[in-house]
Amino acid sequence: MSYTQILYHIVLRTYRSNWSVNETHERELYGYILGYCKKMGVKLFRIGGMPDHIHLLVSIPSSMSLAQFVRDLKTSTSKWLKANPAFPLFDGWSKEYAGFSYAYRDKAMIVNYIKKQKEHHKRKTFAEEYRHFLIENGMSIDDRFFLRDS
Repeated sequence: MSYTQILYHIVLRTYRSNWSVNETHERELYGYILGYCKKMGVKLFRIGGMPDHIHLLVSIPSSMSLAQFVRDLKTSTSKWLKANPAFPLFDGWSKEYAGFSYAYRDKAMIVNYIKKQKEHHKRKTFAEEYRHFLIENGMSIDDRFFLRDS
């Protein structure tokens, strides 16, 4: 038995940052993602977002890579969203995503951050938020490719 506890804060952006996750029905999407996570053995601590992106705080099994989880989650949710009439503007997820690892002691801080997405984005755009996350996590940004889907 392996004992692992790595928290991942994952940010998924809609294709071209289209506002296509209908806020009226976002809880349906979140419920679908919760069910998907349970099926895959992934512990979902929190989910939330805006019409153009979502945040998840998860712990994935040690036998699954972050890239595998995100790829499969995006594929599954894309099919579900495109088939759901409540999300007529959804064209897909951006090819790229962000995934940051955190210690378990940081869990409450990240959960609280995700809970306050709507409030947070009254003051800060997604691009500003995303750039901040990347810099805070020591990543360099190439502006030729930043938030581009082509």
